[in-house]
Amino acid sequence: MTYLIDAWLDRPHPYLRIIHRETGEVCTVLEEDALDELRDQGDLDVTGLCSSEPCVLKEMVRNLFLFCYARALRPAGELH
Repeated sequence: MTYLIDAWLDRPHPYLRIIHRETGEVCTVLEEDALDELRDQGDLDVTGLCSSEPCVLKEMVRNLFLFCYARALRPAGELH
């Protein structure tokens, strides 16, 4: 599977989406609070988002999916 990272980080309400390249389906969306959490953890690498190296982007997508799954499994109301 091939994914596209659509990141708009320099806006008043930043977001990042992972899109399935073949179908155009949005697989996940990270909004401002999630992006802040990633930054606080040191896990948001803006230079990695700008990379054209497939292995760097593959690892970035993998880590973003893992973050989303971990966040979804948290008990309600639990902060980072």
